[in-house]
Amino acid sequence: MTDTEIILVPGSTVATAKGDGPAVDVSGVPNRIFLITLSIAKIIEQESLDLSIFGSPDGTAWDAKSLAAFPQKFYCGESPLLLDLKAHPEVKFVRAHWEVARWGRGVETPMFEFGVTMKEVPAEVLKEAAAEARARA
Repeated sequence: MTDTEIILVPGSTVATAKGDGPAVDVSGVPNRIFLITLSIAKIIEQESLDLSIFGSPDGTAWDAKSLAAFPQKFYCGESPLLLDLKAHPEVKFVRAHWEVARWGRGVETPMFEFGVTMKEVPAEVLKEAAAEARARA
């Protein structure tokens, strides 16, 4: 799975209300550290997107508290987020959850076109980053 990009939310998803992506099985990933990328392609003004990652031991019952969350988004662009599941050995599935809001004048329905991908961070990259951090300290 190291070089495979996993799709948590397909790239041209249009959200006008809260929703969830599909459950993704991560039980076979040895490293359990992922880079998650939120890509927002289209928005309308005066709206916000909140995107969180939730975990589950079985893909049906989801934890009430998210494992990670992006800062609230208002603009187009890409945002990275590290998800470390090493402290959560019970988590075998993850999924994205989003909430949208709109305020101000005009149409009250929010509209975001976005996608979310996930990629395992290779152990070698983590070792290099740790060594670099130690060298700078």
